[in-house]
Amino acid sequence: MTAYDCDVLVIGGGIVGLSTAYALTQASPGTRVTVLEKEDGPARHQTGRNSGVIHSGIYYRPDSLKARYAVRGAAEMVAFCAEQGIPHEVTGKLIVATERNELPRLHALVQRGRENGIPVRELGPAQIAEYEPEVRGLAAIHVGTTGVCDFPAVAARLAELSGAEIRYGTEAVRISRRPDAGVAVRTSTGAVLRARALVNCAGLHCDRVARLAGDEPGVRIVPFRGEYYDLARPGLVKGLVYPVPDPAFPFLGVHLTRGVNGGVHVGPNAVPAAAREGYDWRTIRPAELASTLTWPGSWRMAGRHWRYGAGEIHRSLSRRAFTEAVRRLLPGVEESDLHPTSSGVRAQAVLRDGTLVDDFLIREAPRTIHVLNAPSPAATASLPIGREVARRALEVLGAARV
Repeated sequence: MTAYDCDVLVIGGGIVGLSTAYALTQASPGTRVTVLEKEDGPARHQTGRNSGVIHSGIYYRPDSLKARYAVRGAAEMVAFCAEQGIPHEVTGKLIVATERNELPRLHALVQRGRENGIPVRELGPAQIAEYEPEVRGLAAIHVGTTGVCDFPAVAARLAELSGAEIRYGTEAVRISRRPDAGVAVRTSTGAVLRARALVNCAGLHCDRVARLAGDEPGVRIVPFRGEYYDLARPGLVKGLVYPVPDPAFPFLGVHLTRGVNGGVHVGPNAVPAAAREGYDWRTIRPAELASTLTWPGSWRMAGRHWRYGAGEIHRSLSRRAFTEAVRRLLPGVEESDLHPTSSGVRAQAVLRDGTLVDDFLIREAPRTIHVLNAPSPAATASLPIGREVARRALEVLGAARV
C-alpha cells in the first residue's frame, strides 16, 4: 500500500493556492494539505503586484465564473478582512467616459452591472465633480461595492488559518501519476512528495506545470507586464477612477487607485513581457520568450491587436505619452507627478487561435485539478475560487478511496 505524505498537494502559494488550502481544511477537517511555493514567502507575483482593488464584478459577462465569483468574492473579501483585522476600505469607484464614442459602452456597463446584481448610479459632469473634483468626463457611473485591501496580508492569513504545511523555496520539477499510487512530485530540494490528489495553482507557470503532469492544457500563458506609477500629489484623487474599458480586451486600462496606505497608484498599461516574471524590459528569459513566440496563438493575437499593442508599448517607453493617457481622466496631472514603482505581470491564457481566454479556466485530469486562467479579478474572487477547486479535489479524494 502506498504511503502518502499528504492528501492534497497544492503547487503555488499565491492567493488562489492558499485559498484552496484554506477551503480544503475548512470543508474537510483532517485533510492533510501541503503547499509548494518556489519563492521564500507567499504572494510574490500576481497577488502581491496588483493595484489592490476589490473588484465589483461589473465588467464580466453575466453567468460567467468571473461575474459570479467576483460579485460573491467581493462581499466575502470585505467580510474576511473585517473579521481578520486586515486593512481594507469599501470606497466605490467611478468609470468615466471622456469621449462621445465611449458613451454606448458606458451605458452597456450600466446594464451589465444591473444584470450582475451590482448597484450602479449614472452621473453627469457636475456629479462627477462631487466625487472627484479634479476628474473630467462627459458621463460616468458610480459602482458602490468596489474597494481596496491588502491582498498579500490576506494571503498570509489564509496560509495561517489553513493549517497546511507550506514549503517555501520549494519548486516542483517533476510530476508522476499512477492510478494505483496517486501523484509523486519531485522538488527542487530533492525531496519526493506523494499525494492522493494534485492541485495546480502555479499562476504564471500553470501551463508548464500542467505539461509536467503529462496534460496538454490547450492554452499558453502569455505574460503581459503592467507598469505602475505613484502619484506625487495624491490629493488630486479621492478614490478609484477608471476609464471605459475596450470590450475586446480583458485589460481595464490605466486607472487611478487610492490604496489602503493613502497613496495613489496610476496604471497599469499592458505590454508583452519577455519572461514569465519579466517585471522590466531588461528581464529576458530565452526559453520563456521562445515559449511565447512559438505558440501560434501569440502571432494570431498580435496580428489582430497590433495597433492596441503598439500604443501600449509607446506609453511604456514614453512617460510623456503615459501622462497624456492619464490626462484624459485627470487633466491637472503633470509628467513630474508620476514616479515609477513596482510592476506586475498578468498570467493571460491564450488559445491556439489567438483568442484571449476571458473567463477563469479550471480543468480536471486524473487525480489533478489545473487552474489555467486566473488573472484579475482572481484576488477578489479567491475565496469562492478556492472553494470550487477544493470541492473538485475532495471529489478526487473520495473517488480515490472507493
